[in-house]
Amino acid sequence: MGLSQEQLRRYKRHMKYEEADQHDLNEIVSLLSSAGLPSEDVGLHLESFVVARDGGNVVGAVGIQLYGSDALLRSLVVHPGARGRGISRQLAQRIVAAAERHGVKHLYLLTTTIESLCEKWGFRKIGRKDAPEAIKNTAEFKGLCPSVAVLMYQSVGEIIKESI
Repeated sequence: MGLSQEQLRRYKRHMKYEEADQHDLNEIVSLLSSAGLPSEDVGLHLESFVVARDGGNVVGAVGIQLYGSDALLRSLVVHPGARGRGISRQLAQRIVAAAERHGVKHLYLLTTTIESLCEKWGFRKIGRKDAPEAIKNTAEFKGLCPSVAVLMYQSVGEIIKESI
């Protein structure tokens, strides 16, 4: 059973979104591991992560890896008990805004689980061979993500933030 609109509004008022710091690393790694997502190199990119907090606990996270005008959107995860409340959308909006502030023009992601959600947000599938070299050289592309992971692309200028 879903939340009523009033419950959803009340819940969103208590949710905090902020840049991750070193104190969040273990919670992010735990969330990613529980979801079956790669977490091995999160510490190397922690400064580009955003977390969702509920009562001080990290219940969601997302990150980007910056490569000039290209970026890899990675590790979008929400705790199972917090899903269905718009957290992934809020995290995605915040990470896209961060990408824009850093001059990113092209966002890429690899997924085995949220392809349909990303398509709703305007991402489209592309062949892995079509990825820029910087994206191909990431640990995710080279092996942290399975070879069956779908590569998706979105031009930052084309993102309709309301759809995210």
